[in-house]
Amino acid sequence: MGGDGEIPRKSTAKKKKKKRGGAKRKMTHEQTLAYKAVSEWVFSDRSNSINFVDAFLDDFGVQWYHAKEKLLFEFHSHSTCSDGFFSPAKVIERAHHKGVKVLALTDHDTMAGIPEAMEAARRYGIKIIPGVEISAIFYSREELGFEEPVHILAYYSSLGPMNSSELDVFLKNIREGRFLRAKNIVSKLSKLKLPIKWENVARIAGKGVAPGRLHIARAMLEAGHVENLKQAFSRYLYDDGPAYSRGSEPTAEETVKLILETGGVAILAHPWALKSPSSVIRKLKEVGLHGVEVYRSDGKLSVYSDLADGQSLLKLGGSDYHGRGGTHESELGSTCLPLLVVHEFLKVAKPIWCRAILNILRSYVEDPSNPELQRIIKQANTKSLVISSSCSSELMNHCLSSWLSREEQESVEFEALKSDLSRVLMAQHQRELEASECQG
Repeated sequence: MGGDGEIPRKSTAKKKKKKRGGAKRKMTHEQTLAYKAVSEWVFSDRSNSINFVDAFLDDFGVQWYHAKEKLLFEFHSHSTCSDGFFSPAKVIERAHHKGVKVLALTDHDTMAGIPEAMEAARRYGIKIIPGVEISAIFYSREELGFEEPVHILAYYSSLGPMNSSELDVFLKNIREGRFLRAKNIVSKLSKLKLPIKWENVARIAGKGVAPGRLHIARAMLEAGHVENLKQAFSRYLYDDGPAYSRGSEPTAEETVKLILETGGVAILAHPWALKSPSSVIRKLKEVGLHGVEVYRSDGKLSVYSDLADGQSLLKLGGSDYHGRGGTHESELGSTCLPLLVVHEFLKVAKPIWCRAILNILRSYVEDPSNPELQRIIKQANTKSLVISSSCSSELMNHCLSSWLSREEQESVEFEALKSDLSRVLMAQHQRELEASECQG
């Protein structure tokens, strides 16, 4: 490269234009099988209504029921329900325009945005993975007194977590701790002669949203204390920085255990932000951690990929999209995840999610209630359906086809459960009819 201000001269010689990316490589047999398995999950709603006579064979003799499409995944994103800049619906709309087919909304310590995200996703044909990024603290056994904040991503089935009330309480306690933490940070900034108003922090965070460091950074920017958000973090808000404060986060181990108990897949988020990633990964694997983020928008980070391989853990990744814009913000769908990586994730996740759905539906059969039924049906990719004795079986079949593959639906456990669900739906409908007649 030339020196500052120097304009490079154009070569007079004619150069042959190189084709970007070179020749397009064909998928291997393994990649083709992975693509088939992943795409059938991605397009499960379409696959369940496809006419099998339309199937065709590819070069490897693999049977297909829909044309091959480019698959883009986003496993790490945030909305205004935590510290993102866009509403869940806007995040989905943007993801659609970027070509994303599957998106996990993983707001910090809340799943409040999932219903809105799922409603928007139905309009755009995007598959949603209900998720959450949980704040925790890791305490080292080897180094007395060593501790550092870690974030654990939890991915759930279309029906969300089992024992959802238990997870709700767990997350609520963390969010309440975030309010206290944010006030402590504001107090520390005041002592550093960088006063900001709590009202401004609360306004930026939004009604009912537990304020995070990004909200405080935005308040600092508004007050003129920093030139940009990055400066707020690099000077004052970084881990153990002059204005940093901890909340009342649970331990990383109990967080992983709770994710497992509620039917989720536990993935360690951004290990490159940790001081001792190998120690954290090793200890969390002992309590059931499923995987580690190793892919970012700038590619795979080999050091963390090696750490995951060393512990036989899944490898995943995402953009960690917040919508703040600027050169340091990664776009939705910008993390290139190999199909084989997504396939390995689904091989672990789908059995966990299948068991969770089975348990949630069994709980409903044992203790049916209208609110719970409506919550369950709302998660299906369906608009308003009238519940009646004549359509209860069809309704349940429609819901199950939105949540499960054909093979999963045809298992002995689900076949038995379907008749129980239909029976409960018909009984509930009968009670509603009797109640309306009494009122009339």
